[in-house]
Amino acid sequence: MLEADSASLSARADTILGIHRPQTATHTRFVQAETWLRFALPALLATFLACLAIVESLHLNSQRQDTIRHAVADIDALTRLVAAALNQPEGNDADLSRRLAALLPAHLLPEGRQLLIVGDDDAIVAGIPPWTGGPTLTAHLGEMQALTTLRERAGVMNVALADGSPALGALRGLRTGRGQVAVLQPLAVVTAAWSAQVRNHAILLGAAALVIIGTGIAYVLQTRRAYAVDRVCEQIKQRLDTALGRGRCGLWDWDIPRGRIYWSDSMYTLLGYRREREFLSFGDVNALVHPEDGDLYSLARHLAASQSTVDHEFRIRSASGIWTWMRMRAEIVPDTVTGGRHLVGIALDVTEQRNLAELNATADMRLRDAVEAISEAFVLWDTGNRLVLCNSKFRHLHALSQDDAVPGRRYGEIMGRGVLPPIRREMRELEHAGATARTFEAELTDGRWLQISERRTKDGGYVSVGTDITSLKRHQEQLVASERELLATVKDLKRSRRTLELQTQQLADLAERYLDQKAQAESANQAKSEFLANMSHELRTPLNAIMGFAELMESGVYGILGSPRYTDYCRDIRSSGDYLLSVIDDILNMSRIESHRVRLVRREIALPGAIEAALKLVAEPVRAKSLTVDVDLVEGLTVLADERALHQILLNLVQNAVKFTPEGDGRIIVKARPAGDAVNIFIEDTGIGIPKAALRRLGAPFQQVETNLTRTYKGSGLGLAIARSMAELHGGSLRLRSQEGLGTIVLVRLPAPTPERLRDVAFESSQETVASLRDAAGATPSLGRMEPAAG
Repeated sequence: MLEADSASLSARADTILGIHRPQTATHTRFVQAETWLRFALPALLATFLACLAIVESLHLNSQRQDTIRHAVADIDALTRLVAAALNQPEGNDADLSRRLAALLPAHLLPEGRQLLIVGDDDAIVAGIPPWTGGPTLTAHLGEMQALTTLRERAGVMNVALADGSPALGALRGLRTGRGQVAVLQPLAVVTAAWSAQVRNHAILLGAAALVIIGTGIAYVLQTRRAYAVDRVCEQIKQRLDTALGRGRCGLWDWDIPRGRIYWSDSMYTLLGYRREREFLSFGDVNALVHPEDGDLYSLARHLAASQSTVDHEFRIRSASGIWTWMRMRAEIVPDTVTGGRHLVGIALDVTEQRNLAELNATADMRLRDAVEAISEAFVLWDTGNRLVLCNSKFRHLHALSQDDAVPGRRYGEIMGRGVLPPIRREMRELEHAGATARTFEAELTDGRWLQISERRTKDGGYVSVGTDITSLKRHQEQLVASERELLATVKDLKRSRRTLELQTQQLADLAERYLDQKAQAESANQAKSEFLANMSHELRTPLNAIMGFAELMESGVYGILGSPRYTDYCRDIRSSGDYLLSVIDDILNMSRIESHRVRLVRREIALPGAIEAALKLVAEPVRAKSLTVDVDLVEGLTVLADERALHQILLNLVQNAVKFTPEGDGRIIVKARPAGDAVNIFIEDTGIGIPKAALRRLGAPFQQVETNLTRTYKGSGLGLAIARSMAELHGGSLRLRSQEGLGTIVLVRLPAPTPERLRDVAFESSQETVASLRDAAGATPSLGRMEPAAG
């Protein structure tokens, strides 16, 4: 509460939205003491009224006591005097009334006072004024009164009359036998003057209290009203600043004669500045205005020349150095206090509006460019059938110039200047309910087709787009013709389908027969392989004996045969046996491959050593035929293969190259190159070459370049087939490229040892180890490894 009060007093002592409050020393001191006086002054007034009431009560009570005391003294004196006068022996008792009347006339007694002569029998004998009451004093005062009991000893006492009203009474005895003198006076009569004075004092005190209380109440109400006004002013300022801040605008108050400008807090917040003083100078604000947007001096001259309002846009530099667009709307307001003029208004941040206007202008330009770039005729009309936008295609379609199709002109005026395209026929395609959109096609007299789509916009206008669909219509006609042809084709297909169903049944029968024959062929092939294997084993035994005996006979271990021709015959028998043994080995190897009984043990093999081992076995034929062998290898090249299978592949291919290369200047080249995750091995020769007709069938078992009738080179025709099969078992391949009379190139592609392949080989090796242990424990024996065959 105190903080709110201080804020209110501070705002009141300074300015509220640039309007000054009085700033005198007395006013400042009063403002500082206002909070204390607001509570102290009513307390002082209440204390003053209480003290006044207490003093007046004490004064009136004292006056009452004095009045009663004077009355008591007067009654006591009167009683004594009357008793003394009546005790004089001047007459008998019958003369008491007369003597009493002569002694004290009735008009000399104060109002309400009674003087009574009471006899010894308590009867009232006489009285002034004349007694008209009860016959006895006891009946008038009551039996229990102390006055009648104590008599003159009691003095003046407060007694109660028979009607209950209080009174002052005194009783004094006379001489014996003559009675008593009683003086009675009602207390109300004694205090009547005092009561009137009390009433007058009460009226005067009440009037003063009303004036003082009214003054205090007026002061409290006035201070509360002033405080409420300050609070309202502060709330108005806060709400106005909040509203201005939320509206991104600020309040300006330009005191033109003094050259100072007041900015609201929202204006400082909007530009990012801090308020350092209440008013800004004219030069400070003018320095913040962009030089290209004018200055405040020209605006001041304009205002001095006329009393017009201001609606001006300009840029002003914010605290961050960014230029902010402001729009100031203000009006000249006269100052009734100083007689000067103030320019009062607001400045709005219109940076976003300016940016939006630029974006809208850019978007409008892009929209016009886009509308102009589309291939359709486009036009947009507003709710009053006025042109909004159209492109050159629309103008060209209706023969309009650019001056004719001006935005804002009505539909009838524009179309009256143009020419409607001649329409041969119109085809309505689609119309939505409520006629909000429709689409129709029209064929022009020049053979073109247009699809016109019209749609109502949300604001009541409509947009129309005309698309040239000539190519679509022609394509549609072609589709119709194609549909007719398709229907005819479908009929033909239905007829063909019945024929195909019959053929399908026949093919199914043929397929069953084919499967039967295939099974028979596979059985025959299996039987052939088994026969060849058995025959090879059967031929190998006598052939070894023949070769052994021929070698013994040739060496003459047991004696000379006689004629030298026998030695030549023995040599021929041994060489023929060697050849026949190599043929038998080839047949055995081929049969094992076809029966899938070959098991490869792959490992990483250095290729230079394998090639060198194969070339050693053909070194004698190479020297005999005077051939040149060149080896071109990449250093450190390895393959992942079975050692014996790799040796057999290389040996068969090198033997073929040596065999089919004529004697003399023939040349054989062995190359190897890495190719990604594989290795390519090339074996080239300059031999007789292979005809194109024989290339397709080479690589099959028992297939040779020469026919049986024209053969000049011996061999079984299995070497190339075995090499190809071995390469494929490794996951590689074998390809031939040859030209008759120039030579042959054989490409063998084998896998290279990658980490993944080496892990697979290690896993296969472990599996084979487990299988070997099972075989050793009595499991089914595994097939033996294949021996390499001669070329």
